[in-house]
Amino acid sequence: MTISLEQVLNGMPEARRRKIELRTAELIAEELNLREMRRLRKLTQARLSKKLKIGQEGVSRIEKRSDLYISTLRGYVEGLGGKLKLVVELPDRPPVILAGFGETGGKKKTRKTAAGSAKLKTKNGRAA
Repeated sequence: MTISLEQVLNGMPEARRRKIELRTAELIAEELNLREMRRLRKLTQARLSKKLKIGQEGVSRIEKRSDLYISTLRGYVEGLGGKLKLVVELPDRPPVILAGFGETGGKKKTRKTAAGSAKLKTKNGRAA
């Protein structure tokens, strides 16, 4: 015989059911999509598009996608005034923040000079 979740919950003490309902609400509140985050920040797609220097349709496309470049997601989150952190959860280990993917500052880029040798360039364009 199959027992429904409702039957299991009804067999629990009232205090336990209430605790489960509160935790359920907390978990649902913690999970937001990009559109919901933008709305929480009271931003329209048009206002966010100006911050991101893209068109409003670009913001719409980002919000509808399920597969994004990390740099696109980072830019979107920073446009909302936030900071992106990637957390890895492994079995039998506490969560770890993945370094090198959420940061924006201090990256160095290599470029070729007219003479063909490689030079390091910092994010602000100065030679390193």
